[in-house]
Amino acid sequence: MTILGGKVALITGAAGNVGAATARAFLDAGAPVVLVDRAPARLREMYPNLRDSDQHMLAEGIDVSEPAAAAGLVRNVVSRFGRIDALVNTVGTYRGGKPVHEEDLETWDLLFGANLRTMLVMCRAVIPIMREGGGGRIVNVGARSALSASANSVAYSASKSAVLRLTEGLAQELKASNIAVNCVLPGTIDTPQNREAMPDADFSNWVAPEAVADVILFLASDEARAISGAAVPI
Repeated sequence: MTILGGKVALITGAAGNVGAATARAFLDAGAPVVLVDRAPARLREMYPNLRDSDQHMLAEGIDVSEPAAAAGLVRNVVSRFGRIDALVNTVGTYRGGKPVHEEDLETWDLLFGANLRTMLVMCRAVIPIMREGGGGRIVNVGARSALSASANSVAYSASKSAVLRLTEGLAQELKASNIAVNCVLPGTIDTPQNREAMPDADFSNWVAPEAVADVILFLASDEARAISGAAVPI
């Protein structure tokens, strides 16, 4: 597949379950990819064939919640490729199990930091580059729980709801700059971690990471050029 036509895609959280599936989908679609992860060597272990690639870039040890790190990453990407056509924000985490009045404030800080701040910081770093380049695509990974909260996981739902509001607002602000901003809202994703946490669940009803990646790929492509501000349930 070559539906991305060589467009440069920056994917955060590329060592995670959804991030890795998205990286594979974008590579198969012919995109030069910049794969980003906070760990210092995990990407080289996962993508040994990309270590010395001229077409792709592994950016390891990058904390995308820190503005200076994000700005440095973007400078390096632009220096190497000249542009950024797509930003995919997959960084995120989950915590739950306590009612609101018992949940530690540290958990709220963790979830808003991982699920919202990482996207906000990366969008702020990339948007000026996309505007200078004439446009681009931003895809954020939210969650179905952004639409309604459940007991004992309110902090998670609130952080993902903020991702939805960020997506909608950016879409309005950037439509005149030809930058489309959308998000995906997966249900429970079929990951080893979720299977371990919920061993008695019916895994057949869960969402494969590859299915999430397929929708992200579509939203980053020209086929979705008329879509912005959407929250796509998966």
